Amino acid sequence: MLEQLTYMFPGIGTMFVQDPVIALSRVGMIALGFVLALMGFKRKLEPLIMVPMGLGMMCVNGGVMFLEAHKIGTLFLDPLIEDPAALVNIMQIDFLQPVYNFTFTNSFVACMLFFGIGAMSDISFILARPWASIIVALFAELGTFVTLVIGYYCGLTPGQAAAVASIGGADGPMVLFASLVMARELFVPISIIAYLYLSLTYAGYPYLIRWLVPEKYRGLETEFDFPDVSQEAKFIFTIVIAGLLCLLLPVAAPLILSFFLGVAIKEAEIEPYQELLEKTVTYSSTLFLGLVLGVLCEAGTLLDPRVAILLVLGITALAVSGLGGLLGGWTIWFFTKGKYNPTIGIAGVSCMPSTAKIAQKEAYAVNPYAIIMPLAMGASVCGVIVSAIAVGVFASTIGLVH
Repeated sequence: MLEQLTYMFPGIGTMFVQDPVIALSRVGMIALGFVLALMGFKRKLEPLIMVPMGLGMMCVNGGVMFLEAHKIGTLFLDPLIEDPAALVNIMQIDFLQPVYNFTFTNSFVACMLFFGIGAMSDISFILARPWASIIVALFAELGTFVTLVIGYYCGLTPGQAAAVASIGGADGPMVLFASLVMARELFVPISIIAYLYLSLTYAGYPYLIRWLVPEKYRGLETEFDFPDVSQEAKFIFTIVIAGLLCLLLPVAAPLILSFFLGVAIKEAEIEPYQELLEKTVTYSSTLFLGLVLGVLCEAGTLLDPRVAILLVLGITALAVSGLGGLLGGWTIWFFTKGKYNPTIGIAGVSCMPSTAKIAQKEAYAVNPYAIIMPLAMGASVCGVIVSAIAVGVFASTIGLVH
């Protein structure tokens, strides 16, 4: 009777034949997925990622069944499949396998997201305070370089350390790209950890701001002017920078092209393309990104002992980058003699536009007249560019490290 029930309800029955650690981990992942989806619903975490990711996490850990030859698995996907013949077969069965193989394992989904990010970016925000935006973005990359060193001394290879360190740039698509190029074997855990932590910036960074920026400084009103620059000049600047960066960092050329093509389409005001990229491409990519990442959160995959060190390094990268960004904000405040709101520094961490919104929200809570969103967006756009440069440099030079 018990055996019949086991096969009638395999999602439950498989828990009794698996290793107890994996079975308990599945229960924990189902609970975690529920919490993440609920937190996304309540807007405590980023709903665009957390709702599909949380639901995917619940279903992949619940939907475990008995397969052929007494194997246990799911009908979602197998990210570790290597045999080409088996891959063709499994793509006909596992419903998310084609999405994973054709968009994730070649970083196509990252490029699609960068199209949308570029189309939503405005070069004018950088031009309002160009040097301040660039300096803040450079400071906000501190977590990447600190974590690279820590990761190497924790026993990771240079490529693995660089890949997990890219989480410090707080740019999800960039982390996907970096892990595929430099640490393909850790692509799945690094990607999952990156997006879990990037959503946590909503919860953690406001406290970091309140800790390091006293209330009277959070409410500083910052003056700025948008220079009178023609659309043609901004378009030329965009395509020249894109060509130059691809020339210097060809390994990151796909992401650079995707981002700057989105910016160029916006500056050229090609409305059909802009609407396509901002809405259809961005939201469809984000939906499948969250869903596939959730389905990759299978208990067995995340029990790899290397995941523990990646969890520590990921949060270290984001924490140090947040500290670095605020240090950059204070640096600009000092050199401008108090004519810059240091809260803007957090926006240099390029989780765009989340960190810019956090900066504006914290300033507004203290002073409703403190409008810093344009400067925060300028720092955030610069952060995307600096992150791309950092990953490009790592990918180009990491092979030289022995």
